[in-house]
Amino acid sequence: MTRFRVWAPLANRVQLALGNVRHPMQAAEHGWWSAHLPHGGADTDYAFVVDDSAPLPDPRAPWQPRGVHGMSRLVDHTAFAWKDAGWQPPPLASAVIYELHVGTFTPAGTFEAIIERLGHLRTLGVTHIELMPVAEFPGARGWGYDGVDLWAPRHGYGGPDGLKRLVNACHAHGLAVILDVVYNHLGPNGNYLGRFGPYFTDRYRTPWGDAINFDGPESDEVRRFVCDNALMWLRDYHLDGLRIDAAHAIVDTSAVHVLEQLADEVDALEAELGRHLTLIAESDLNDPRLLRSREAGGYGLDAQWADDFHHALHAVLTGERDGYYADFGSLADLAKALEAAFVYDGRYSVFRRRRHGRPGAGLPGHRFVVSLQNHDQVGNRARGERVSHLVEIERLKVGTALLLTAPFIPLLFQGQEWAASTPFQYFTDHDDPELGRAVSEGRRNEFVAFGWNPADVPDPQSSETFARSKLDWSELGREPHASVLDWHRQLMRIRRELPALGDRGLEPIRVRFDETARWLAVDHGPLTVACNLGDTSTRVPVERGGLRLRLASDPSAKLVGDSAELPPVSVSILVEHADA
Repeated sequence: MTRFRVWAPLANRVQLALGNVRHPMQAAEHGWWSAHLPHGGADTDYAFVVDDSAPLPDPRAPWQPRGVHGMSRLVDHTAFAWKDAGWQPPPLASAVIYELHVGTFTPAGTFEAIIERLGHLRTLGVTHIELMPVAEFPGARGWGYDGVDLWAPRHGYGGPDGLKRLVNACHAHGLAVILDVVYNHLGPNGNYLGRFGPYFTDRYRTPWGDAINFDGPESDEVRRFVCDNALMWLRDYHLDGLRIDAAHAIVDTSAVHVLEQLADEVDALEAELGRHLTLIAESDLNDPRLLRSREAGGYGLDAQWADDFHHALHAVLTGERDGYYADFGSLADLAKALEAAFVYDGRYSVFRRRRHGRPGAGLPGHRFVVSLQNHDQVGNRARGERVSHLVEIERLKVGTALLLTAPFIPLLFQGQEWAASTPFQYFTDHDDPELGRAVSEGRRNEFVAFGWNPADVPDPQSSETFARSKLDWSELGREPHASVLDWHRQLMRIRRELPALGDRGLEPIRVRFDETARWLAVDHGPLTVACNLGDTSTRVPVERGGLRLRLASDPSAKLVGDSAELPPVSVSILVEHADA
């Protein structure tokens, strides 16, 4: 006997479609409809007919083997042979996260193909893999942020069993897995949720589409839909955490915000499973309430992205001042990012033309995820340039050293570790010609408004844009890629070996700098990171004795008395003598 259920509170009639046969469903409480049938086990294809609609995919479909417009398929989650009994993920305090896009990480672009590269990630020093969204989305390619079947791992990546095999393999390699989930909107193509019930609201808007109805009439079941979805990923796919995309675009005026509800329910699941689970928010609000405990009036999430760190470091390295980089560019801003994560903690933002943020005092560094590159900051550029395309390798090494010795959780974006020559561009494959044309024109016009030549803006709908974004793994053995990879590995080794870098408290961090001479030094426990960002050699004061030169991006760097002599655009890592 198989039970089928669907929430359709405004429907007069709902039918279950099995092949060409339709079975009536019975109305239940709170807008639910159900049917019990003696047949219909795992691998059964089905759909729902709401009033007089065509058959529609299940909003909670566990698998869409024929894409977003096809029939849904049942999945028996108890049938998979897990081999990760007793697994516990590494703590966030020692985490190094590696963000990847399944479709471009390998030539095959599947969950299975990633398994072949796990040894590389483990040797590099990664502890957590973060997958960009894998919920079913339209077409043959895409970033995943326009997903519409939030419960179904993408069929083109390998479907439910493919994701489970990847997670199994990651755990065998000692790697935790975080999944990027999108709960602020759904994509437009193949989005049938509105045909079932009031999942969306016109009271709010997001930049990407209709907002989710978290606080209006019938919102209880919408909240249940999202929370159950999150619990499903963590329970049925053994994922170790979720990264919540654009949490600032989740509007909820309820007394208990949906993110607080989600954190509470994930804590309960953690206790039930006996396995540590993590929730990380992406938010541009610079609001520590996301991280404060629920007892203190916060939402109780574990960590959040701190984009101020990226912006401050990027602006110093590249000299760019367009858009939100207008708020950054000084060494003083970079120093504040290194010491406190939030640069804008209530101060006036020129870009926003208002005050922004609030202080995160008292929160340790392991509550913040920072990066030099990520999918947003690379892919949302007109041509998808990486930092290694914008600056020389020497400057890239300085930025990498500051990232990997910072008192926060560092995140690397796929290929960053070897300065991949391939860009990461914005690509889509909408099968609706009108929508595809609108996406292409919108992307082009967005950058033409900033003075770009239309011919220089890649077409998101072109398969060539996607192909250009695939990593070229043959580069690892060639220069300058091999040297950049070695630089990352050496910095990762230092990060592992120095216990002080595992203590993410921010109080011991002190940053000294000279805007005119263009040097900056970070003192953190037994370690000093001395940087010269100027075009001439300089001396960086060392304010304590007993240090030795552990690693230098330029071999001519040296310690002389109470100073580090640094060549132009270079960085040196100084550590205390073991017997000092």
